[in-house]
Amino acid sequence: MGIKEQEKVLILTDDNKINIANKLYEEAKNIAKESYLFVMKPRRVSGEQLPLEVEELMKSVDVVIAATTVSMTHTNAKVNALKSGTRVASMPGITEDMFENGAINANYDEVIKLTEVITEKLTKAKYARIEKDGYTLNLNLDGRSGVSSPGVYKNKGEGGNLPSGEAYIAPIETGVNGKMLIDGSMVGIGLLKKPLLVEIENGKIVKLEGDDDNKLSILFVSEENHTIAELGIGTNSAARLTGVILEDEKIYGTVHIAFGTNTSFGGKNQASCHLDGIILNPTLYLDDEKLLENGRFL
Repeated sequence: MGIKEQEKVLILTDDNKINIANKLYEEAKNIAKESYLFVMKPRRVSGEQLPLEVEELMKSVDVVIAATTVSMTHTNAKVNALKSGTRVASMPGITEDMFENGAINANYDEVIKLTEVITEKLTKAKYARIEKDGYTLNLNLDGRSGVSSPGVYKNKGEGGNLPSGEAYIAPIETGVNGKMLIDGSMVGIGLLKKPLLVEIENGKIVKLEGDDDNKLSILFVSEENHTIAELGIGTNSAARLTGVILEDEKIYGTVHIAFGTNTSFGGKNQASCHLDGIILNPTLYLDDEKLLENGRFL
């Protein structure tokens, strides 16, 4: 985060992550001019909007580190904090193990380099195609811009997940069709013992099959919730499959798709959730270029 001595730092957390937040707060006090610790009740689902009071507090500091139970990455509070110049690190589901092992220990010079290359390819592409085990999902990307999330946020208005390592984009909401297996992990479930099969027509889920699909009822509360939101590509070679989406979606050579809100990164769908699912060892085309073959960057 590149925190400087003259800066103000906010550690934002909830009741479930208070132990980690306390450690971050104690460390921030050793570095920054002012440090604040704000505790709220856990949000119910990823992407749920934050109270306006929290948003105003986020805009008033130089750096926000959010150690929370579920993700606030795709919220208005985070977007508006970035617009005000605040640097934001979102750490949904963070554990002490994740501080000691895995994605956060990557060579971030390498992560940045690959992430920027893939982001540029996403921006230039008009469509994407994911293939896996006989299933195909086609995504219209025309006119949408890729987003780089390298996990390094040292300049005003930069932000994203920490740890990170992904390039992602909001597909055209009505322009996604096909079937795909989600076989790594899924927000709301965790690690998947058996794959979920999702069928999408004109950007909306029309069928979802799997042993734990009953845990994803939030998707069908509204049309917006089961609308495609994101295509992401993992670029962090140190990331592991843990069941915590914060690390899982960064795994080198994986692809993830998400449903729900995408207004925070160039989309038009505002929902009450943002749920990601990890696809292991996919083959991925951007236009006519095969970018991944069975999870291997070409």
